[in-house]
Amino acid sequence: MGNLLEVKDLHVSFQTYAGEVKAVRGVNFELKEGETIAIVGESGCGKSVTAKSIMKLLPTSSVRYKQGSIEFYGKNLLANSEKDMQRIRGKQISMIFQDPMTSLNPTSKIGNQIIEAILRHNNISRKEAFNKALNMLELVGIPQASKRIHQYPHEYSGGMRQRAMIAIALACNPRLLIADEPTTALDVTIQAQILELMKEIQQKMGTSIILITHDLGVVAEMCERVVVMYAGQVVETASVRDLYQKPQHPYTEGLLKSIPKLNMDKKQPLAPIIGTPPDLLDPPKGCPFFARCEYAMNVCKNHNPELEEVSPGQFAACWLHHPMAKQGDGKGKANAITINRN
Repeated sequence: MGNLLEVKDLHVSFQTYAGEVKAVRGVNFELKEGETIAIVGESGCGKSVTAKSIMKLLPTSSVRYKQGSIEFYGKNLLANSEKDMQRIRGKQISMIFQDPMTSLNPTSKIGNQIIEAILRHNNISRKEAFNKALNMLELVGIPQASKRIHQYPHEYSGGMRQRAMIAIALACNPRLLIADEPTTALDVTIQAQILELMKEIQQKMGTSIILITHDLGVVAEMCERVVVMYAGQVVETASVRDLYQKPQHPYTEGLLKSIPKLNMDKKQPLAPIIGTPPDLLDPPKGCPFFARCEYAMNVCKNHNPELEEVSPGQFAACWLHHPMAKQGDGKGKANAITINRN
C-alpha cells in the first residue's frame, strides 16, 4: 500500500511583534491509503499548525514555510497557489475543526452549507446536490434528515453540529480527512458516538484520517499509528500497541502516566509532567524536553537527538538509546553521565 501523504522536514514559523515563533521544526511522517494516524501532544506542541499547513490554511500575512515539503500523491502542496489549493480543499482533502458552532455559518441553513460544498467541486444541478446533501445527513446519523436539512446550526445540539461538520467534510468523498480535536467540546457519550461514526465512514469510503488530539484514550479507539509531538518536533512515532506497551521517549512515558486508569486507587494522584514546554521564540539548542526530563544527561542540554529507529517500526528522538547511555543502571537512567539541569 503506497503513501497518500508524506510530510518531509517541515519547518513553519510565524512572524510576530515579539519575533519569529518557530512553531514546527523538522516534522516528518507519512500516511498510507486508508490508514488512520494520530498526532498527539500538549497544547502548543505544533499539532494544529502541522494539520493546517497540509491544507495551507494558516494566515498568509504571518506564516512562513521555511523548509521541507508536504507531498500529496507525490505533489508538493506547499508549491501550490491559493487557486490550486481551493480546488483541493473539500474535494481531495477535508478538515473537521474543533468547535462546530464557530465553524458553521450561523446565518445559513445546514443543507445549504453542504450543498455549497458539493456544487463547488461537482458539475451537477442544485436538485442533485440537495439529494446528495440529504444522503450525507442520513449517512452521519442525523435523525429526521429531511426536516433537519432546512434548519440552522443553532437548532442542532452539539453532537448533531459535529455530525453536520462531518457531512460537509465528506460530501465530495475526499481521500484525506483531517480531524482537529473533533470531540473536544462534546460529552463522553456523544464523543463515543462521533468516533464510532468516523470509523464506520472510513470503512465505507476508504478515507485516510489524520486525527489531531491530546486525548490518548481516543487514539486507542481510532488509530493504527501515533506521531507524538513536543515543542514543534516529532519525538516518537510507533504503532498504537507499541506506544502503549513500550514507550521509547520520556515525554511519551509522561503522557501515558498522566492518564487515569480503571484499576487505580481513587486516592492515588495522577503523575503530571512537571514544568512547562520551552518558548518557541527561542527554542533550546539541545533536546526540547531536557528541562522536564528525569533522565536528562549532559548531551541532552547541547545536542538535539535525531529521530531514529529503536525497535522495528518504532522511532524515537532520545539520547537514552545511544550506546553510551546504556552504561547506566540498566533501567535507562544512565547514572554515569546524568547531570543536574541548572
